[in-house]
Amino acid sequence: MQHSPGFLKIVEEAKSRVHEVTLEDLRARLTANPSLVLVDVREDNEWAAGHAVEAVHLGKGILERDLESRVPDPETEIVLYCGGGFRSALSAEAAGRMGYRNVASLIGGYKAMVTAGWPMVR
Repeated sequence: MQHSPGFLKIVEEAKSRVHEVTLEDLRARLTANPSLVLVDVREDNEWAAGHAVEAVHLGKGILERDLESRVPDPETEIVLYCGGGFRSALSAEAAGRMGYRNVASLIGGYKAMVTAGWPMVR
């Protein structure tokens, strides 16, 4: 997907301030912490087409509105993913600004998960 320069600028700024994890990191974190919340921040139609088995859905458009009701403890470990790791970086930054202290964005997002054979619901 071709992204606009303005979008890429704010994503790069967000990435400089958020923690990013690889798929290997995510696997290890899920094993070590079964309470980790994996959040898919993609649009409703993207979620419906397929998503990680462990994921809950909070689209980027409603994340700030609904995150506190879905994940009330700001110490909860959260990993966010989107299609390729851009929207999840923006969402991780927003969650951090809301007081969540253990938030990360998945590098490569859903595309990387599919390529790696991650278990999906379709």
